[in-house]
Amino acid sequence: MNFVDEYRDPQIARALAERIKRTVSRPCVLMEVCGGQTHTLMRYGIDELLPSEVELVHGPGCPVCVTPLEMVDKAIKIAARPEVIFVSYGDMLRVPGSDSDLFQARASGADVRIAYSPMDAVEIARNRPDRQVVFFGVGFETTAPANAMAVWRAKREGITNFSMLVSHVLVPPAMRLILNSPVNRVQGFIAPGHVCTIMGLGEYEELVREFKVPIVVGGFEPVDLLEAIWMLTAQLEEGRAELENQYARSVSGEGNVAAQRILGEVFEVSDRKWRGIGEIAGSGYRLREEYASFDAERIFGLQDVVAHEPPECISALVLQGLKKPVDCPAFGARCTPMTPLGAPMVSAEGACAAYYQYRRHLVSHV
Repeated sequence: MNFVDEYRDPQIARALAERIKRTVSRPCVLMEVCGGQTHTLMRYGIDELLPSEVELVHGPGCPVCVTPLEMVDKAIKIAARPEVIFVSYGDMLRVPGSDSDLFQARASGADVRIAYSPMDAVEIARNRPDRQVVFFGVGFETTAPANAMAVWRAKREGITNFSMLVSHVLVPPAMRLILNSPVNRVQGFIAPGHVCTIMGLGEYEELVREFKVPIVVGGFEPVDLLEAIWMLTAQLEEGRAELENQYARSVSGEGNVAAQRILGEVFEVSDRKWRGIGEIAGSGYRLREEYASFDAERIFGLQDVVAHEPPECISALVLQGLKKPVDCPAFGARCTPMTPLGAPMVSAEGACAAYYQYRRHLVSHV
């Protein structure tokens, strides 16, 4: 990234923190939606720079964290089949299913491989026509275009031994769920800049109009987040509810039209279950009927698999901004990155992992 040092400049960060202190006159609760933003906040101690009136809570913007338990179980069942090469991003391998995870499946003999792109899986399928190659397609609108392109390419090339286990979710419906909750505390949102880079600003404008809540599209560096927080607090102090774009260097109003086009070609919007939260209407993607032959759930007959979350894990409350990771009695004790109860403890964007890595000293019950 060009000019990254400027977005991590301590002097600029302190100046923005002082500006926030001068702006805020009453308590407010702000949510950063993206897990990458959460890790930046924790890593750089940004929340400790803020006045006590500003409370930050953490949203459901971690794709690994919200992948439902039964989807992980389906992945393990598929990977265990001898004819399958199962391909996934590395951060999904440690996510616990009902009884095990993909790492344990690999240790038991399953051919589970880590990839950096869904096209890696297409290449494996092209070179291994004797095996069924399944890619675990997870993520928000950010990763969905590349996955759509992989399916599109496989169809155009006539590759019949490639399929995708699709678990894509969408950010705006989750924000709407939070705002509609009778126990919602969030008064302003930092929207995820990378998602808006793809999808543009239209859906967030709708949320602002519907709920009269300020939303600022934010980046991922310390200065980005401090500026976004200042923009939100200024709106709240002035009684405004507007959509503002702090991340203008990457986000335009219309987004990435070419990426949106391939998404519309391959996927259609559907209801989708979120781990710990439940089903949210219109909150995900599924393959269109024209691409049904690439749907791993259909190919392996796993549409009806269901699973139940461990009752001790409070990740659903963390993902909705109702609890902090350190509010969980199991945090740092029975739940660690090596022995996770839930996905937020093992994901690279998980709030629990961020607190464990940077804030263990806050835990009083360990």
